[in-house]
Amino acid sequence: MILYQLLFLLQLLSVSGASESSIVGGKESKPHSRPYMVSLQIDGRHVCGGLLIRKDFVLTSAHCRGSGKLMVVLGAHHINKEEKSQQRIPVADYHAHPKYTNKYDYDVMLLKLETNAVLDRSVKTIGLPKKNGQIAANIKCIVAGWGMTAPQMNSSNVLREATVLTQFNFECKNIWSEYFYGDHMICTHSAKKKAGICQGDSGGPLICNGKPQGITSYHKANDCDNPNFPHVFMKIAFFAPWIRSVMEGKERVAQVTAEEG
Repeated sequence: MILYQLLFLLQLLSVSGASESSIVGGKESKPHSRPYMVSLQIDGRHVCGGLLIRKDFVLTSAHCRGSGKLMVVLGAHHINKEEKSQQRIPVADYHAHPKYTNKYDYDVMLLKLETNAVLDRSVKTIGLPKKNGQIAANIKCIVAGWGMTAPQMNSSNVLREATVLTQFNFECKNIWSEYFYGDHMICTHSAKKKAGICQGDSGGPLICNGKPQGITSYHKANDCDNPNFPHVFMKIAFFAPWIRSVMEGKERVAQVTAEEG
């Protein structure tokens, strides 16, 4: 029974920390219209998205850690061109959520940059939600990223975005069962046929009413545009206290004190 459940999970979940990423459907974003967007790269190859939430911190998915050293690329639109707007900053420290133990729960990570980003027209931070309230259903939101525009297709060189709709938690619970937790996850479906996140779009944002509400986490494996399976995001507002504690250096102090004790 345990083996069957494991195989079922592997068939359903898709976490794409080390694969190219982007958006199904949608359209090309206006260049640099989303200056908080981050491309996380290993050896010059895009592997995940992320959000610049402070000059020295990027918010992304925990499973994007992968096996190589991540490079943060800011101010990008065409990721295969040397745009003058781009800033490339190595990651100094990786802070995965302490409860992250697998590929679908507490899938949040903060990246401390080696140097501060230079904020300008193409590179800006985006603020966190102030309140952890219930996300209403049928709210139009935006997802954005680089890479695959359909399952098993080539990646996109330019940033693309698509409109999606939030769903009721019970709808997602009915489909994803024990893999969905409504208190710290959000799920969406296409606002139109076959539009949304796809393989490898991990770490990118779910933007609702101009505010980042979710971080891309998982979808149905190898079938991201299947309308019967909602796309799932980690709920940023739920994780905001932990995010702030890391950026303020409190989490590390608490860990050191616990180890010494």
